[in-house]
Amino acid sequence: MSSENPTALRDQFAALSNLSPFFRLIWQTSPYMAAGNAILRLASSAIPLGMLYVGKEIIDEVIRLINAGGGNASYLWIMVGLELGLGVISELNSRGITLLDSLLGDLVANRTSVDLIRHAAQLDLYQFEDPEFYDKMERARRQTTGRTVLMSQVLSQVQDIITVAILGAGLVAFSPWLILILVVAVIPSFLGESHFNQQSYSLTRSWTPERRELDYLRYIGASDQTAKEVKIFNLTGFIAERFQALSDKYYQANRHIAIRRAGWGILLSSLGTLAYYGAYVYILTQTIGGLITVGTLTFLAGSFNRMQSMLQSIMNRFSRIAEGALYLQDLFDFFKIQPTIVSPPNSRRFPLPVSRGFTFENVSFRYPNSERWAVRNLSFHIAPGEKLALVGENGAGKTTLVKLLARLYEPTEGRILVDGVDIRDYDLKALRGNIGIIFQDYIRFQMKAGENIAIGHIESVGELPSIQQAARKSLADTVVDQLPERYEQVLGKRFANGVDLSGGEWQKIALARAYMRNAQLLILDEPTSALDARAEHEVFLRFAELIEGKSAVLISHRFSTVRMADRILFLENGQKLELGSHEELLAHNGQYAELFRLQAKGYQD
Repeated sequence: MSSENPTALRDQFAALSNLSPFFRLIWQTSPYMAAGNAILRLASSAIPLGMLYVGKEIIDEVIRLINAGGGNASYLWIMVGLELGLGVISELNSRGITLLDSLLGDLVANRTSVDLIRHAAQLDLYQFEDPEFYDKMERARRQTTGRTVLMSQVLSQVQDIITVAILGAGLVAFSPWLILILVVAVIPSFLGESHFNQQSYSLTRSWTPERRELDYLRYIGASDQTAKEVKIFNLTGFIAERFQALSDKYYQANRHIAIRRAGWGILLSSLGTLAYYGAYVYILTQTIGGLITVGTLTFLAGSFNRMQSMLQSIMNRFSRIAEGALYLQDLFDFFKIQPTIVSPPNSRRFPLPVSRGFTFENVSFRYPNSERWAVRNLSFHIAPGEKLALVGENGAGKTTLVKLLARLYEPTEGRILVDGVDIRDYDLKALRGNIGIIFQDYIRFQMKAGENIAIGHIESVGELPSIQQAARKSLADTVVDQLPERYEQVLGKRFANGVDLSGGEWQKIALARAYMRNAQLLILDEPTSALDARAEHEVFLRFAELIEGKSAVLISHRFSTVRMADRILFLENGQKLELGSHEELLAHNGQYAELFRLQAKGYQD
């Protein structure tokens, strides 16, 4: 085996600094459980020495009584009773520690998961579109589980160190050489474990993208969302073989480390065994020479054996703790990622109501790591109560424009105003609270029908009248009325007794979300694309009637639908090509008019 890499060892010691915030998290989760756990472990750390000493006294007393031909055995029975008491206390403490470890570990894992969900929700949308960010989030997500093990390891480590210190005091009084033999024997094994733990961590970290791919292949190979395509296109073999090839590659890399770790572990741990028997022989010769009693022999042999075992365990556990602390760094690194789109200090209150409208001033935007402008030099105005339709081919910048309006992205150039004030000056939560958006790729949440609707204004999740009113507006009530448990019915097939809906029925549920929010600007980003032209026209017509007095942005590929808007903005390559009412654009006889006539001709044919 190559010599231990000092940099890797330094990394492991440096990673221990992560334990401080980790235990601060544990303490904040439940101070009482954390304190109770510490007290029980502290008490348990002194019990081994007490048991060994009482055992020594029992053996010496038995030998004394044998040599004396009998006599008063009251001291012997006192020691036996004391040993029994220590055994009972040890068992009770052990059970209590196991219980607190389990309960506290679950609470910490739950809290970490909640913190991760909340933190991820604060981050910017563009960050979720970055593969490197996804790797960081995946590594962090893996740390929300299994932290119970790290917590127990660290607490057990502290407990064993205290026990070793107490036992060591007894050994030092007899012979300091025994302590030196122990330390020398366990160091090689400790260095070996540290070396291979670092290699395992490096392998796992470097394979984060591949592990995400394995998780993805596992998902698409056995999911209700992909089952149709997998069957129709006979993808089972392709997915399984790709998973097999990638997983085998990881297995081979991990196998190489595991075999070397096992081989060197056997060799190095043998040193500890040799050291123990060397010390054992020394203690036996001292006993035979009459320098110590048989009871002292058992005490020293037991102390040395337990210390040797504990030191080995401490050294090996240190490597696992250091490894866990290295992984813990992934969690804390994720929490250090901060959003750039935030409310400014002393942010302005959002106007209620909006009196002058929404304005784009020379807005340009391009996505991170992209040279192409998604939106370029865009200027237009949405008046209060106005219905604006966005038209253009795929990739024209329609959805990007909507995301800029909701401040999911920041303009690369230019600015967006609400009542003449840059939207970056307003409170972010208030801004988004006054803009309701239903995207074309809306999520079909595997939740109750009422919850699916309440998502539009989640603060109203328990307010059934508001949910029912929104359902009536979107015609989702006709869907819900046919469900066995109506608003309590779980939608989707992922959970027991779930009921799936057709595309059109899901869209009515999604549209109801828009009506849940008392927003001043409502945006429909092609959420009705699965409906036929007549149904979509009826939905938009009803939408226009129900939001009378509010501003709205409608996105659709169907010109027969967008003609009901007050004005139509035709986008091409992220730039404003034409802007005006349906009649004005037809009279202009530009590209809008040409595409409108082509689409109308298609319906006539």
